[in-house]
Amino acid sequence: MPLTMNREVFITCAVTGSGGTQDKSPHVPRSPEQIADSAIAAAKAGAAVVHCHVRDPETGAPSRDLGLFREVTDRIRDSATDVVLNLTAGMGGDIVFGGVESPLPPKAAGTDMAGATERVAHVADCLPEICTLDCGTMNFAEADYVMTNTPGMLQAMGRMMTELGVKPEIEAFDTGHLWYAKQLVADGILEPDALVQLCMGVPWGAPDDLNTFMAMVNNVPDNWTFSAFGLGRNQMPYVAASVLAGGNVRVGLEDNLMLDRGILATNAQLVERAVGIIENLGARVIGPQEVRDKLGLTKQAPRG
Repeated sequence: MPLTMNREVFITCAVTGSGGTQDKSPHVPRSPEQIADSAIAAAKAGAAVVHCHVRDPETGAPSRDLGLFREVTDRIRDSATDVVLNLTAGMGGDIVFGGVESPLPPKAAGTDMAGATERVAHVADCLPEICTLDCGTMNFAEADYVMTNTPGMLQAMGRMMTELGVKPEIEAFDTGHLWYAKQLVADGILEPDALVQLCMGVPWGAPDDLNTFMAMVNNVPDNWTFSAFGLGRNQMPYVAASVLAGGNVRVGLEDNLMLDRGILATNAQLVERAVGIIENLGARVIGPQEVRDKLGLTKQAPRG
């Protein structure tokens, strides 16, 4: 098939994530101030969108604390940095089972199950332009951990996001997630011009080989917008692959800690590297207002 290269590309920077990377690099931000500063630096380097999780400032452990989300978004907005805010809504669906012989009850440590309203509470409070919707249940690398997103939960969360005027970014970790996202659109829960992130190489989702990637790309409806990323060493190759396949790109410390072999990266450095790849391919990196226009985003003020 011929290339359908994207000539107008936006970059998302995934600033910190919820994985246990906080002690693997001094550049992984923990506190709201650090997360906001890193997001602002990424925006200045060329990221039109910043995707933010929050962490406990002392331990670095992932958190769903509304106050931490509010502080991050307030700091970014108060800096007068023009960037599209994208908050995670992926947490609150974690089950760690008790083991292969006694799976129930689940382990208290690591299990974090919350209702739809609670999982979207920080989105309703902060009103970012985008928030994520992980479109399926999936085994992760850990033996007894399952990321849990039932159809009923996704329907409820999707309706809430749409009613708030916040665009869901569908996180598709495998082909079935993309299939169900199409059903959410068909059911009128998500708008027809959906936004999807193709998440490649997350154990045990879609592997990060090009055949699987193109199978995912070929199943994205023509009126949707897609972006993609690959984990670790394949982060930058997927910048090129996604642009060549007609998509946009995501980089950042959530997915990869290294700039080069033995060299730890900052978010801004990863964005700068992505900008160079995109421009060397002959494409243009677009800014936040162009992304709002392209995706039909609504820039809102936070509540209160």
